[in-house]
Amino acid sequence: MEVKIKKIRQNVTIPTRGSKEAAGSDIFACIEEEIKIKPHETVKIPTGFATEMLDRTVALVYSRSGMATKRSLVVCQGTAVIDSDYRGEWFIPIHNDSNSEQKISPGERIAQVIFTDFIVPEFVETDDLLGTERGDGGFGSTGTR
Repeated sequence: MEVKIKKIRQNVTIPTRGSKEAAGSDIFACIEEEIKIKPHETVKIPTGFATEMLDRTVALVYSRSGMATKRSLVVCQGTAVIDSDYRGEWFIPIHNDSNSEQKISPGERIAQVIFTDFIVPEFVETDDLLGTERGDGGFGSTGTR
């Protein structure tokens, strides 16, 4: 899959995969100086690039496991969605879920992105749905073991 990248800033680092079989590509902070994130604050970190993807492709941006487990820095709302028709600079919303100030350094890896195709559903309104064994059992209805 080809993804075209346009550099918006001079010190941009193009996303890179950490290993041959890595599903995600690391995204780097494109900042001139360190950014401080207060406890429980969310900051949009610039990446320095914009993209062009194939139609019906989406970029799903996730937290990096090390940042999340060691520093409590996570992508806000769990996943950021970049649609194929978006042409602006990518900004990654990083949330500090800790009780202490955290810092992002220039060129630091801040998130990872996975590109995938998606299906556009056709929603059909109806008064009846087929029954299932589960039915309308929701949160916790299937147990924990």
